[in-house]
Amino acid sequence: MDSIMDYFGGGAKPVNQEKPMAIERTPSGTLKWVKELSPLANNVIGRCARILLVKPEDLQAQFDKEAPASAKETDKYALSLLEYCCFRALSVSAQVEEHLADNDFRRLTFDMMLAWEAPGSTNKNVPKVEEKAVKLKEAEKVAAALGADDDDEEDSALFYSDLMPMMAEVENTVGAEAFTRLAPAIPSVADIVTVHPLWEALTNTTGGRLPYPLYDTYFTELDKSIKSVKSKISPAIADKLRLEESETVIEIDGTATGQTVLLHEGTSTWPGRLTLTNYALYFEVAGVLSYGEARKFDLSKDLNHEINPDLTGPWGAKLFDKAIQFKSEELLDPIAFEFPEMTGHSRRDYWLALKKEIVGVHKYSRTYKLEGLGKSEALARAVLGIARLRAVREVFKVLPPGADCLLTFCYGDIMPHGDLVMAALADTLRHSGHGEGGDTFLDRHEGNKIFASSATASVASLGPDFTPRPTPEQVDPGASAPINEYEVGGETKLEKTIKDSRANTEKVEEAQATVDTVKVDGIGTNVQVLTELLKPLQMPILWAKYILSWENKLHSSAAAIISFLFIFLDLLTYIPAILVLTIALNIFYLRYMKKKEEVGVGEVLIPVPEGTSTVEALVAVQQGVYQAERTIQGANIALLKIRALLLSNYPEASNQLAALLAAIALGMAVIPVRWIAFILWANVFSSGMQSQRQSPSSNSAFHRRFNEWWYSIPVVPVRFLKPGEKENADKVD
Repeated sequence: MDSIMDYFGGGAKPVNQEKPMAIERTPSGTLKWVKELSPLANNVIGRCARILLVKPEDLQAQFDKEAPASAKETDKYALSLLEYCCFRALSVSAQVEEHLADNDFRRLTFDMMLAWEAPGSTNKNVPKVEEKAVKLKEAEKVAAALGADDDDEEDSALFYSDLMPMMAEVENTVGAEAFTRLAPAIPSVADIVTVHPLWEALTNTTGGRLPYPLYDTYFTELDKSIKSVKSKISPAIADKLRLEESETVIEIDGTATGQTVLLHEGTSTWPGRLTLTNYALYFEVAGVLSYGEARKFDLSKDLNHEINPDLTGPWGAKLFDKAIQFKSEELLDPIAFEFPEMTGHSRRDYWLALKKEIVGVHKYSRTYKLEGLGKSEALARAVLGIARLRAVREVFKVLPPGADCLLTFCYGDIMPHGDLVMAALADTLRHSGHGEGGDTFLDRHEGNKIFASSATASVASLGPDFTPRPTPEQVDPGASAPINEYEVGGETKLEKTIKDSRANTEKVEEAQATVDTVKVDGIGTNVQVLTELLKPLQMPILWAKYILSWENKLHSSAAAIISFLFIFLDLLTYIPAILVLTIALNIFYLRYMKKKEEVGVGEVLIPVPEGTSTVEALVAVQQGVYQAERTIQGANIALLKIRALLLSNYPEASNQLAALLAAIALGMAVIPVRWIAFILWANVFSSGMQSQRQSPSSNSAFHRRFNEWWYSIPVVPVRFLKPGEKENADKVD
């Protein structure tokens, strides 16, 4: 069989070297120049045509026939045609077992992304290169190797003679849009849900652009990562752990010297080996010459798993931040897995992300009732996500920050609108069809919809029974496999949902950036900010005091008349609605004034005294702490007195309170609400008039009696329990 490398425009096949997987086909088709496309895009389409066993002009004709009118508009034609060819070619080539290890496949996919950024012949950012003279005879050899017809040898030769210098000399980098659009078409390379965090992790140190050396390194490490999953599976481990047929080992830790894993349960600690599969977690206690019997922790069942970072240490002390606390209904007490290392806690963070992902994918399958191939696809996405995380870690030799964001089902829980994205993904997985079996490489498409290779197919070689196989009755030979569906010239429902989520993510990040700028240190400074922010809330209180003081009789009379009419016309129930409407109208008014630049952004200004010394600043901080302490003490005393009243620790005061509450309840039951409102209205406005005449007020006397009564109530005693000391049996909660 011929190697897939031959169909990506690679050179001659080395002698006595066999490629692992092959497509038995012969190159066909001549390479025609599509005038709407850039030179690089023409080159990419020619290579795609050879993979699909068609001529480029036939591939273009199929696009013209199947694509909707919106995809064939003048400004979209070049990009839509390029996407059509790329997605169809990738849906076939991604099914080759060793496609990640193929250098020509890597180059092809990178060129696809470069061409995607400048697909049209009129694009300004098309790289310009100096034309070099190429002998026609050598060019004819290239065309002959590609299977060109005699009539088209000259055109094909000139086509490649123009493009090969550009491919060799121009150093290009790929942007975010191209990578996030095309990379998910290869399930092992990226997932459509986590492709943006993956891009940010890869380009964090390259200024937001992806050069080919880094791209190539990522492919190399990803290939190793996926193959390492297969290498962990052995009959000895399967028998030792008693793995189910559908289980595959994802990660093992605790086997190397100095990299042990410690299991903490109560005050006991055991070193051992930790193994993670796609269904469970296994721990084997290390013996002198071998490991003991494996202890299984099921992650697939609904056992209310709780997985959180934890502190551990000898004899139960909380000293080292290198552990994971594990809780579930099958455990009487929580346990902890510690991952010792000299510095940091990257081992712990890595395993924390892995465990959460496996628990998350099974919870996701239960929530959306995924079964059969839909559940298999979800599990495969989780396994590939872990492989990608491991690859990124190896590329940069450090665990990337926010490792959860590279795992599909962990990221779905934390991303904005993640529930909508996961629901859209579930719809895609539920409609997963079945492709034909055997060695046939399928090119599945329906019009402008192209179905990429599935994640299940990408991990099918990791174990003999990694996924449940469909029965003959379940297989529909005529059904397509709409997994990772892509719509040329448009967006699928899942893509639109992710796009909305990304837009919301950007808003959240921008808002968080403003939050970080206003965070200040020091109690005194924060008290100043809080005081300044609370000033607008004091205005209604000051305005009410001004009205009730009758300093301006006109304003007070108007307020009294309006409030009286509200009570008389029984409009009290509309007051909340009027207040909310007033706030809304005020917002629109301020926005209008802001557009006219008559109102600023509402910046809070904090006056800072000039010449404040360090000693004065420390004194201010001490005063702030003292004031906060007094406020907390006052709140505690008030709550303790209320507790004493409710428990009748002071019977006289409790009887008075109970009688007052009973009288109020009786009055509210007998007297209409309107009359109660009239009484309160008269009392409020008359008290202000009395204070204006400087005559003794009944309210002031009432306040004095209340304060005397309140201060006479003793508080409930407070007792601090020492470790091991028991509570009193007669304590009332």
